Amino acid sequence: MAEIRDITKLKQSLRVAELYFQDNLSQIEISDKVGVSRPTVSRLLQYAKDNGLVKIEIVNPLVDSQVLAQQLTEKYGAEFHVVPNNYAGVTNPQDSVGKYTADFISTIVEPGDIIGIGWGSTIHSVTKQLEEQDVSGIRVVQLKGSISHSQEKTWAYESVNELAQAYHTRPEYLPLPVIFDNKVTKDMVESDCHIKHILDLGRQANVALFTVGTVRSEALIFQLGYFNEQEKAQLQKDAIGDIFSRFVDGNGQIVNSQIDERTIGIQLNELKSKRYAILVATGNRKVAAVHAALTAHYTNCAILDQSLAQLLLDY
Repeated sequence: MAEIRDITKLKQSLRVAELYFQDNLSQIEISDKVGVSRPTVSRLLQYAKDNGLVKIEIVNPLVDSQVLAQQLTEKYGAEFHVVPNNYAGVTNPQDSVGKYTADFISTIVEPGDIIGIGWGSTIHSVTKQLEEQDVSGIRVVQLKGSISHSQEKTWAYESVNELAQAYHTRPEYLPLPVIFDNKVTKDMVESDCHIKHILDLGRQANVALFTVGTVRSEALIFQLGYFNEQEKAQLQKDAIGDIFSRFVDGNGQIVNSQIDERTIGIQLNELKSKRYAILVATGNRKVAAVHAALTAHYTNCAILDQSLAQLLLDY
């Protein structure tokens, strides 16, 4: 009976902590919403702290973003860019990092480059802010499938179109699901000469732009209808996130070979040969997946918001 009470209290404390720290509700507002007294809300918040449900981090604003970037370079051996808060006057962290990345890309792309791109809201925050560029001979290609039956927005077509428009070129789409129902169908589709051409172009890309995902239930990849409940539970148990929709553990190794064999797009090891494999990420929830990508050397250039960078340094 005591154990049941403890579990109930933990759940209630977690709910209160989420409302207080994530949704920024006051203790009085939480009291009304949850149906407990304000002193009880205060005790539940303290209980959440005491039991490790909440960890409060003090970020020293005097630690310069360039210092953070240098410290991370020393830790991981990759190039880092830590985006200051309100970069270029943009207040939203994702759009701020997106704007920085768009500006950075414009400095490193050279005539004749092939740019491969992933998808998601983080990538779209980059491409929607990319200004027109005067660089000749650029080709743009999707590095993973982009179709689902879900109503969830992946921003796949918007992103590849915006990137192509900025470089005055025609995008090369990969008009397929990123994960097939079975390997036989996926292998048959890959043998098509047009699809093979797109996949080969992705392998040839010397600049790759991508992000990472989490295995939280609300993660975009879990909303697209690719997995049954058993597969979802297994991935949430064994993986810390995904890179190009390939699910990895904390060291960046594939956790489920059967699902990976149903996945169409670039192989993670192929990222190691890119001149620039640019990982863009915001939000503390992505720290484990970013760490995995860096540990496995799937990225040689990471662009992060300041909070995530600090968390990664301490990870």
